[in-house]
Amino acid sequence: MKTLNQSDKDYLLSTIRDIKDFPKPGIVFKDITTLLADTRAFNFLMDHLADRYENEDIDFIAGIEARGFIFGAALAAKIGGSFVPIRKPGKLPYTTVSEKYSLEYGVDEVEIHIDAFKCDKKEPRVLLIDDLIATGGTATAAVSLINKAGAKCVEACFLLNLTFLQGDKEIKETTSVYSVLEVD
Repeated sequence: MKTLNQSDKDYLLSTIRDIKDFPKPGIVFKDITTLLADTRAFNFLMDHLADRYENEDIDFIAGIEARGFIFGAALAAKIGGSFVPIRKPGKLPYTTVSEKYSLEYGVDEVEIHIDAFKCDKKEPRVLLIDDLIATGGTATAAVSLINKAGAKCVEACFLLNLTFLQGDKEIKETTSVYSVLEVD
């Protein structure tokens, strides 16, 4: 599968705004809204991801609420796959299956519809996508949820990986991980 060269990575990274001390002092927030607003950069990213996944026999693209919806739906439309939203509890109208995960101070949960991966295959192939991986709790739960729902998560894809937090470490035990950009 294809990856970007350093020049292309630098270009995409240049379209992402850093916001210091947000949401609290000491944090440098990676604001992707500037990439989304840049037609050339967004199309470049979507073309790259389509090129990476178009021959991988992906049946579904699952996007994590909320920014994963943006990338997931656009990529699904580009490669002819179906999009499945992974949401916080109580947001989906039909019967759901859920997965809980630990936070620093508590527990959270993600859900999908029980029939989200309904198709004529015994084990549909699913690509998980989100904008960023930090500590990895939500993404790890999402991979588990996909597999629990009878599909196979073939890769977890992120625009940004905050490598210093090592959030991809646990996910790599269950599926491949691809990060377009890595930030130390």
